[in-house]
Amino acid sequence: MVTDKKYKSMLMNYSRTLLAGRCVLLFTNFFLIIAALYHLKPASRSLFISALGSEYLPYVWIATALVLAAIISLYHRLVARHSRINVVLGTCIVIIACLLLFFLQLADGGFIQAFAFYIFVDVLSVILVEQFWSLTNTIYDTASGKRWYGLIGTGGLLGGVAGGSMSNMFIARFGLDTIDLLLVAAGIIAVLMLLTLLMGRLGLYAEHTGVRDNNGNNGNKGHNSGEWRTILKHRYLFLIALILLLAQMVEPLVEFQFMKVVEASITDRDARTAYLGTFFSLLSGVAIAINLFITPLVHRWLGALGGLFVQPLAVIAGSFWYMSQATLQAGAFLKISDRGLSYSINRASKELLYVPIDPLLIFQAKAWIDMFGYRLFKVLGSLLILLLTQWLPWSIGAGQLSWLVLGVCMVWMTVLLQLGREYRRIVSKAATVNAAA
Repeated sequence: MVTDKKYKSMLMNYSRTLLAGRCVLLFTNFFLIIAALYHLKPASRSLFISALGSEYLPYVWIATALVLAAIISLYHRLVARHSRINVVLGTCIVIIACLLLFFLQLADGGFIQAFAFYIFVDVLSVILVEQFWSLTNTIYDTASGKRWYGLIGTGGLLGGVAGGSMSNMFIARFGLDTIDLLLVAAGIIAVLMLLTLLMGRLGLYAEHTGVRDNNGNNGNKGHNSGEWRTILKHRYLFLIALILLLAQMVEPLVEFQFMKVVEASITDRDARTAYLGTFFSLLSGVAIAINLFITPLVHRWLGALGGLFVQPLAVIAGSFWYMSQATLQAGAFLKISDRGLSYSINRASKELLYVPIDPLLIFQAKAWIDMFGYRLFKVLGSLLILLLTQWLPWSIGAGQLSWLVLGVCMVWMTVLLQLGREYRRIVSKAATVNAAA
């Protein structure tokens, strides 16, 4: 006979098993996303440099922003009218079809194809990652997020190690061409689609209840919550957007500095692709170490806001090194200081900021912040690169761009101080809402 005590124990064990199983599947999902991207990123960058050269990178970043601006309204309507799982599955089908098409077109080696492929990879990297975290943020509350996000994020980092290492291995040891990596990525996306479908069928995307408005107006019928006006009127979301966009403004500056030294140091296309694959694998390995050994300690002692200070401080240190000597090693360190921390402690800390917010508002606001806002500030960074390195009569070198990076990092940390007060307030309100539910 099953007593009440045994029944409760069985129910608790089942709940723990369900939570652990969900985490494992999310871990695997994120692993596949980043593994696919780390086959495509080395290929897209190497093909672009071979066809056009690193000095044209700011132009393709601007073009990427324009493409995202063109599709964001369509994406917003899809999210509002269709199941989020179906949107993700449909996205995977479109990506696979496009990869097969690019595989056929890039064989000609034209600069138009290389330009378009770079845009495509940048767009899908934003869409796939943000779709994943938007779904993940709707099924965890703040306490569960602190417990599981580090492990889930590590899945993506391991995917980066695997994807980067495999892309290097396929070229260096198995004789594949750079373009062949597109077929490998298409196969990984197909597996990802099947896993997402399985998770949906198992009912693992059950949403929590969040706070819709930090001023107490949960109805707020005067505007569509997915529009950028909502972010401007929502002080908490506005501050989140601002720190993320300042970080995104730094990214093209650092990327330009890094790719400049890569282009100067490695001239062969496939050798450059293999090096970039190895570098991205190393970047992910560093991020894993940070996620496992530093992120939990920082979150425990300093909270999510403390974790967000690590990246700008590290970028400041890397910028001083790059200014002193613009070598491949200095460029790699600066790049890891930016993206390695962005993919680890900054990612986990950033996603925790969204957890107290209403699920639908998360999905729609992140679409605007991460797809449009990110690219808008990347355009600003790209225009500054073009202005300072090419358009002005007294143009500067890549090393001197570090002064601009330092200035943006100082503004970035100032905004973080303002965000801290809002974060504490809205977490307190979310706890009250959940307690009353």
